[in-house]
Amino acid sequence: MGCRCDTKTGLIVGAVLAGVAALLGAILIPVGNMIIESTVKKETVLEQGTTAYETWTSVETPVYRQFWIYNVQNPWEVVQEGAKPIVQEKGPYTYRTRYLMKENITANSNNTVSFSLPSGAIFEPGLSVGSEQDVMVIINIAVAAAYSLIPQGLHFILNTMINNSGVSLFQNRTVHELLWGYTDPTIGSVIGVFYPYNDTYDGPYNVFSGKDDISKVALIDRWRDASSFPPFVDKKKTLYFFSSDICRSVMGEFTGSVDLKGIEVYRYMLPKMTLAAPTVNPDNMCYCKDPVLTLNCTVAGVLDISSCRDGTPILISLPHFLHGSPELVEALVGLNPNEDHHSTFLDVEPITGFTLNFAKRLQVNIMYGPSKVIEILQKVQNNTIIPILWLNETATLDDATADRLKGELFSRVEMLEAVQISLMVIGVVLCVAFGVAACVVKRKSRNSLA
Repeated sequence: MGCRCDTKTGLIVGAVLAGVAALLGAILIPVGNMIIESTVKKETVLEQGTTAYETWTSVETPVYRQFWIYNVQNPWEVVQEGAKPIVQEKGPYTYRTRYLMKENITANSNNTVSFSLPSGAIFEPGLSVGSEQDVMVIINIAVAAAYSLIPQGLHFILNTMINNSGVSLFQNRTVHELLWGYTDPTIGSVIGVFYPYNDTYDGPYNVFSGKDDISKVALIDRWRDASSFPPFVDKKKTLYFFSSDICRSVMGEFTGSVDLKGIEVYRYMLPKMTLAAPTVNPDNMCYCKDPVLTLNCTVAGVLDISSCRDGTPILISLPHFLHGSPELVEALVGLNPNEDHHSTFLDVEPITGFTLNFAKRLQVNIMYGPSKVIEILQKVQNNTIIPILWLNETATLDDATADRLKGELFSRVEMLEAVQISLMVIGVVLCVAFGVAACVVKRKSRNSLA
């Protein structure tokens, strides 16, 4: 009789303890979330000693710029017969960039960090289709730029300069010359799509450290004394990121989750509205400089950034005029816009806000058009926006950094979640088991008394 009472009491106590374990597991959910939030905040703030700072200042993860050059196949026919340009892209020609450490890193009292980013590019032959000395037939940038910059009433002066220098609408240039600079015979100064670049600085930047608001970590507060962009909105819907190429913030739309080396990331892509016609997206109205070229601001797919490039009439688009108006693609032969190959995206880890993988793809274009005065343009039929090159600036999380993030941060989160779930499951199972066993013992006790 005493043995049965002890068994019954033990089962009841076991059931109570199991219930307490399950309750503890449930209580740990909000407590655990607070611990997770505290851990994430501690390790993702941009200050010395954190995982975020170590990753942010590191240059171990290579960042590459890949270039595809548009090689013009029929330059004579364009000039002499007014034919559509036939272009054939050649690339990639790959350079490693962002290999130099940030300089003048300063922690500010308003929870921001300022720094300058030195620029440099190292050619990577093993990741390229050819050498920097490959020769391309490209648009004559000086002639096309002067066509837009010099008033029509003075085009006779430009025509004289062109004839005296013996150039035409197109020219032969090596990849190195096109990218990093050459002395142009018409204007006598150095021209290059990215000239000057090496030994220059991007910035200064001023970014949020995240110490007061972790959702703003690494977001740009100011760039070259210009105000920044809106902070993160709903990380499951949109985010804003900065592009110095077009000197403004742009919005990325959430498109889904992606597994990156065992880490779940959120993918954000550039929406079509980013390059929509100014009549559709008023944010682009400041890029509508030429009502004739843009058909009264109704052309989608290109942004005139001349005001950001010292007046040089450069237009930015996505590669192959992706998301652009049909007339942009139809004005040339050889373009084939493709969402998979030509879109821009970022992969962001949702807990920390770290960008772990990205591809920023842009196309550099310039315009030329007909002229009754400039001889090499007399056969040209229409204003034409012709691409010079497109680039893909890309980087992805390396294996070592992925393992470090998973080991130092995510493993703690996963362990805490596992403890929560285990306590709840084990507690519920044991509570039920002890409860059932207690009922069985009680029933047997009644039967023996009967």
